[in-house]
Amino acid sequence: MSPVTTAPAQLTAADAQLRHQYLAEVLDLLYPAPCSLTGDGPDRVAEYLVVPHARRPKLLIPMGSRRVAAAAVRRFAEPQTRLAKLKRDAVVAALRTGAWPALLRDRVRINAPSPGADSIDSYLERHLQAPLSISIHIGPARANRKPVLQLLTPTGRTFGFTKLGTGPLTRRLVRAETAALTALSHIDLKEVSVPQVLHTGQWHGHQVLVQSALPIWRDRVPLGPERLTTAMLEVARAVGTTRGWLATSPYWADLRNRLVQVADHADGAPLLDAARTLIDRSGDVPLTYGAWHGDWAPWNMACVDSDDGSDVLVWDWERFTPGVPMGFDALHYELQRRIQSDADARACVADVVAQASTLLDPFDVIPDGREVTALLYLVDLAARYLADRQAEAGARLGVLGTWLLPVLIDRVRRLT
Repeated sequence: MSPVTTAPAQLTAADAQLRHQYLAEVLDLLYPAPCSLTGDGPDRVAEYLVVPHARRPKLLIPMGSRRVAAAAVRRFAEPQTRLAKLKRDAVVAALRTGAWPALLRDRVRINAPSPGADSIDSYLERHLQAPLSISIHIGPARANRKPVLQLLTPTGRTFGFTKLGTGPLTRRLVRAETAALTALSHIDLKEVSVPQVLHTGQWHGHQVLVQSALPIWRDRVPLGPERLTTAMLEVARAVGTTRGWLATSPYWADLRNRLVQVADHADGAPLLDAARTLIDRSGDVPLTYGAWHGDWAPWNMACVDSDDGSDVLVWDWERFTPGVPMGFDALHYELQRRIQSDADARACVADVVAQASTLLDPFDVIPDGREVTALLYLVDLAARYLADRQAEAGARLGVLGTWLLPVLIDRVRRLT
């Protein structure tokens, strides 16, 4: 019998229902009182079309300009499947031609009782000193879900993205991403392009980060495994590397502290036990420690044509951390790539651990340290999920006992 828990009943709530609830929450955040979704007033603060519809919202696009609305849909995110791309292109075409009422029937209007009401639009225009339109992403349920706004010029050019930290976790993550982008801006990266910080501040108690838009709309080019590894190695070495035994490393000291903090969680105790067993059996393994992006996944990057060849664009740096075992990004990327297309997340975890030797070979991890590094990565990822309370937030993979922990515990027990 597995020593870990299974999914609670409340996590079976439909993604559509959770998105619909979040739609009202995010609008209340971005347009606080006296702005209203229901009242009439002399000042129309904003008006959005809901894509695809209000029952399962994914994107709010600004009304007023066909060109801006079409650009908001086309450039917000890159579809991950051919069917999703066809759907996106159909919406873009409808917006450009004016045929959108046949596809997009739901809209939201925000009014104010008098002109000059404070809103996120007015805040951004004031601090960026430029007229702009915004579109709003309505993401899936996650503990780290936050308002993400695409910023567009009156001609429809995407020039930036805004993130708002609205709770203790998301405020910390927005501050962390601000610090990471600021630090990386002082490093001469050759292989990787990262966003630049355009503005940081606070608005109504929310932490605000405005970052430049990377040119993801350029022609995509294939990204082979060697180029991807080269980019990951550059990030891993960006702030220097160290080497030492696992048991006496600052990394293990930090990870142990994080595990102790979540030990009272139902899955925290078995996770801490597995980590301690791993250290008892492999603590004398020498490892090299560098930085990792922290969430390097297919949807957080692109490879595009540039004047001097190609650029590897990487965004979402809120988990960037120095001093972790080399190769974590390669393991994370492979796991996320597999989970994206395979419903059996538990099998995906097992496959990544089984391939650790191949995945970590370019990162100069000694043979005896490769499975250990893969298991450390799983411990680290699990500690993050528990600390963020992903299960309680309704995240699809929030309950570790259904996929990650059984594989981790089994592989640690089999270590010699």
